Parts: sequence; C-alpha cells; structure tokens
Amino acid sequence: MLFAGRDKEGVEDGWITSAYRRWSEARVVEGRIYRTNAGRIQIDSISEINPALIADNDPDVARADRSNAGDILRRLRGDDSWPTFLIRFHLVKEPDPRDQLAAQTDLTAEDLKDLSDRLARFDATNPHGPWTTQTLRLIQSKPATRAADLAATLGRETAPFKLDVRKLKNLGLTYSLETGYELSPRGTAYLNTLD
Repeated sequence: MLFAGRDKEGVEDGWITSAYRRWSEARVVEGRIYRTNAGRIQIDSISEINPALIADNDPDVARADRSNAGDILRRLRGDDSWPTFLIRFHLVKEPDPRDQLAAQTDLTAEDLKDLSDRLARFDATNPHGPWTTQTLRLIQSKPATRAADLAATLGRETAPFKLDVRKLKNLGLTYSLETGYELSPRGTAYLNTLD
C-alpha cells in the first residue's frame, strides 16, 4: 500500500488508521505486517464494503482523514467494477528485523551456509538459471539504477526481476532506494566472502 501527501504523514504519525481502496482483489491479509512508504503497518482487518453505504459520520471516514463519504468516493482509484475494501491498520513502531539483519557485517560460518543454501535454492528454481550472485554484483556495480535498466542488462523483464530482488532484500542483502537498489552491509560482506 502506498500513501500520498498528507496521508503519508498521517500514517507515519499514527493518526490515520483506516484506508479505502478499490482493487480487483484484496492485496493485503489480516494480521500481516507490510512495509509501506509511510512505515510498517499491521493489518487489523480488511473487509469488502458497498461504497454507496459509507456514511458521513462513519468513524472510519475520520480515521482515513476524509471529510465525508463523498470525499472517500472521489479519491477511489481503479475500475468502477472492482470491489471496494475498508482496511484498518496500525503503525508498527518496532525496528524492522530486515533492517537489523541487513546491518550485520560479521557473518559466521553458519550464516554463510544458510545464505548459500537459500541462494542456491533460488538459483535452482528460477527459469533463467542461476541469478543471485550475478544480480548482487550488478547492484553492487550500479547502485541507484532503475530496476528496468538493471533487468534489461540481464535480458530480463522488469516485474519478475523486481520480485527476485525482493527475495534478496528479505535475506538482508539489499536495500531499496527511491530509484533502484544498493547492497546492504550484509550483502557486501557476503560478496566479499566469494572473492
């Protein structure tokens, strides 16, 4: 989920705790934590609603920082035939475990074996063949480069490439930037063990 302008500030500060979205299908799951541009949020509930029944005095309208039901309806994006969802959430203030993992530079023999095993599994199941080390080295050599440009360098489509880089990020090996990526300290330490 992305939040723009004042909404981003409200989520970051914790006073926006509801959102309305028109999606072809639900894109979040109750109980899960998601990273957003406004911080990490945990989904308390998601329900499909009839937008015509949103009342001006509904507490979720205020929790979404909207003035009335009309304001909600005007801001809904996506195809009119798609369902509308009410998402309730709260800001998660604890540090992101992935950030803590990414900051690690002392890799034990056990850490290296775990990383090597996981990356080998990624390589073995990818239709493009081994890609993990090549992608890490590419990001190292071209930080802050658009994902589309990185993907093109490898002869790959952008969307699957980005999904693969997200797998590396989940292992604490990369950071996402406003544009492109960079290696994390953990990612750099891992590559150093290969040299």
